[in-house]
Amino acid sequence: MIRVHLPYHLRTLARVGHEVELPVEGRPTLGSVLDALEAAHPTLRGTIRDHGTLRRRPLVRFFACGEDFSHEPPDTLLPPAVATGDEPFLVIGAIAGG
Repeated sequence: MIRVHLPYHLRTLARVGHEVELPVEGRPTLGSVLDALEAAHPTLRGTIRDHGTLRRRPLVRFFACGEDFSHEPPDTLLPPAVATGDEPFLVIGAIAGG
């Protein structure tokens, strides 16, 4: 099971707690985790990634094991610690402003 931490506004929308657990077949990639998250919680479709292009929304970031995966392609493998559930995959709402 992959552990995913969500920011407050997405937790509220999906009506879940701070962390959700998702089954992902094989070695998890950035795209497969996001696909599983959206399949398990359809209300999140279009909030993390654009509906048509599946590109990351501008104010959303992805982190795992202290690494920023925000600009990585969907087929990027996530670290083994995320695959085993030892470390969570983090979806972070970026802060903007000046």
